[in-house]
Amino acid sequence: MSQQLSSSTPDRHAVAFLVHPRTNVSRDLGDICRPFGWIPNRAYETALGRLSLPAPVTGTLRYSDKPEQVAAYLLTVPLTPKALLEGGRRVESIIDRAVTKAVGLGAKTVGLGALTAPATAGGMALRHRTDVGITNGNAFTAAMTFLGAERLLSLCPSNATIALVGASGSVGSCLTQLLARRTAQPLLLVARNEERLRTLQATLPAGRSQITTDMTRVREADLVILLTSATDAVLRSEHLKEGAVVLDDTQPRNTRPELLQERPDIRVVDGGLVSVPGVQRKGFIGLPQGVAYACLAETLLLGLSGQQGHFSLGWPSVEQAEHMLALAARFGHLGFTLAEPHSFGQPVTLEDAPAPLPALGALSGAQA
Repeated sequence: MSQQLSSSTPDRHAVAFLVHPRTNVSRDLGDICRPFGWIPNRAYETALGRLSLPAPVTGTLRYSDKPEQVAAYLLTVPLTPKALLEGGRRVESIIDRAVTKAVGLGAKTVGLGALTAPATAGGMALRHRTDVGITNGNAFTAAMTFLGAERLLSLCPSNATIALVGASGSVGSCLTQLLARRTAQPLLLVARNEERLRTLQATLPAGRSQITTDMTRVREADLVILLTSATDAVLRSEHLKEGAVVLDDTQPRNTRPELLQERPDIRVVDGGLVSVPGVQRKGFIGLPQGVAYACLAETLLLGLSGQQGHFSLGWPSVEQAEHMLALAARFGHLGFTLAEPHSFGQPVTLEDAPAPLPALGALSGAQA
């Protein structure tokens, strides 16, 4: 893990953010350029699995207080979620070349969106870069997920159990630390690797948490926070107790809209969304204007603060998450607050009952 918390300057600089097609590659690329949507997903799987194509610029962002300047470039890495999860030197090389292109555009910080972060070990595979700062976006994601969890706890019993599925990952570890420090709720830490869970548990006060590799134990929880890097739904109806609330922080997401039809007693809320009304965007990221993913927001904030060098690589610390919250407050005239609640991409009101159903055609994939 590498961090530089104190080297910011008053001068903002341009940044770049790496995205990639989601589970439905044809649909996502069709949203960028309509003819691309006519090509079947199987053809994309084959082509992107064999070719090493450059990452095109597919969007730009500007700030409302300085609209004449490009604040950020969106670069779409031509890799499928499956290829990114498999990783390897070819994948790292393609991402590295995308970073080089970002530097050529003038970016001084590059954020790793969605699966480009785990494909590079949370950015650790790019730490050799001395010409640009890298961040995986997970510090602000953990911070905003914590705020989202706080909001949802108001819907739960006072002694609600919180299950963190994917607790030992980059976002999960930081979020677990935040919840352990700032809440009194029992924590159930869930992941596939028991050794990593034990390591994480050892950093918490004794008796503060339980650990398990058994997904069926998620049924004990009132609030379930999903944090895995799986490309498909891992949370099913049988994993949820009656009236449970789910905060899905995953991209590609780990829940399907059908879950709400099977279980109208539960709620599913999208996690990691940030309100940025002062950011004007051209380009598709699967979200409405004025809303951004927290990992993108972290990259923007680092550019606004003039951050020099790498920020969050590997596992972010609680101090980094708190630093991002301070930056969000500093640049609050542009937004950077917790977004209003959404469920499968649709705005919802938490007080509504029963739980809302997603509109037809709502996103079932995930952002880049």
